[in-house]
Amino acid sequence: MNEALNYWPLLGVLCVVVGFVLRFNPVIVVVVAGLASGLLAGKTVPELLALLGTSFVSNRALLLFVLTLPTIGLLERAGLREHVHAWIGRMQRLTLFRLLIGYLGLRQLLSMLGLHNVGGHAQTVRPLLAPMSEAAAEKQHGPLPDAEKQRLFAVDAATDNVGLFFGEDVFVAIGAVLLIQGFYAEQGIVLEPLHIALWALPTAIAAFVIHSIRLRWYTRGLMQRMAVPSTGIGTQVDSGSTDARP
Repeated sequence: MNEALNYWPLLGVLCVVVGFVLRFNPVIVVVVAGLASGLLAGKTVPELLALLGTSFVSNRALLLFVLTLPTIGLLERAGLREHVHAWIGRMQRLTLFRLLIGYLGLRQLLSMLGLHNVGGHAQTVRPLLAPMSEAAAEKQHGPLPDAEKQRLFAVDAATDNVGLFFGEDVFVAIGAVLLIQGFYAEQGIVLEPLHIALWALPTAIAAFVIHSIRLRWYTRGLMQRMAVPSTGIGTQVDSGSTDARP
């Protein structure tokens, strides 16, 4: 006799969706959703607390990135962003497009070597790339409005995402490659991780080219938006007459 399935624990998923839509604290949302699903599944509070503690201890290595946050905070307090901003301002030949292309290529290369945790939004984009790109843009176009700054920061984050996402699949020991290998193995198709990684290389090259074109379009659009419209008003006094040319 088949037992009826208990769908009530799925309300935890609803808690996550509602919490993220309402922009509550993600940690609180996830913990509340887990507790709700566990209670609805018939577990007691001590069992849930024990499960949370066991999960935390077994995955504590994943929280090592938290140590970078206070370090970056101290560096920013000491003037890291200001020093980077001034340093880029002294590099006359470095343009915004060259900076972003260089970061994209470096991010992809490091991800291909398995060093995908070297960069990231918290590690490099906010403390380094954002002030560097802002300085490079202001060197070409002058002070940026707040809207343009936010758009520039979004482009910085997108550049980091593209470099990481399409570069890490070329590394043979990444989880995505092993997942693909396991899926094909279940279907009776034997693939080596090296072959999967090599087939990801053309995709990484295409992503680099496509995002480079996007960066070129963005920098040209920024130049057009920041161009000061010429008033074109000239006065020419000749025999007491004024010539105003549009």
